[in-house]
Amino acid sequence: MDRRSLDRRQFIERYGGIYERSPWVADEAFDLAGDIDDPDDLAAVLARCVDAAPRKRKFELICAHPDLAGRAAVAGELTPESTAEQASAGIDRCTADEYRRFQELNERYRSKFGFPFVMAVRDSSRHEILAAFERRLGHDVETEFDTAIREIHRIARLRLQAMFDE
Repeated sequence: MDRRSLDRRQFIERYGGIYERSPWVADEAFDLAGDIDDPDDLAAVLARCVDAAPRKRKFELICAHPDLAGRAAVAGELTPESTAEQASAGIDRCTADEYRRFQELNERYRSKFGFPFVMAVRDSSRHEILAAFERRLGHDVETEFDTAIREIHRIARLRLQAMFDE
């Protein structure tokens, strides 16, 4: 679909899910998107809107992401995008021990940082994700906050590319 043919409501409807449960990003990007039809250029505009947001809003964006192999996944409450991304990494096929490990790491991570672990998991294995969890638990809060935002931008870029590929 040609981005130029969309009004604000349609633009938000189409791109509002690029950033997890945060349609405000698409709303803020609408006026800046102009005639952009390239997914990389549109991803850059969306990312700039997030980067310019106050820290509280970025924190809320991070918190909008579900735990990996978390309760929302088990209950079937993930967005379709998150469900597909976690499944692509094999998280939906965890052994009982791996599932317990994800739960333990989710708890330790949230306890230390105050927000969920966020990683662009598409094209990763659950073993690589668990290793990243362990490694990132060694970060300080500021480093991990910045890492989470970078990972969110990667997730958004992948979602946008998939949308354009359809």
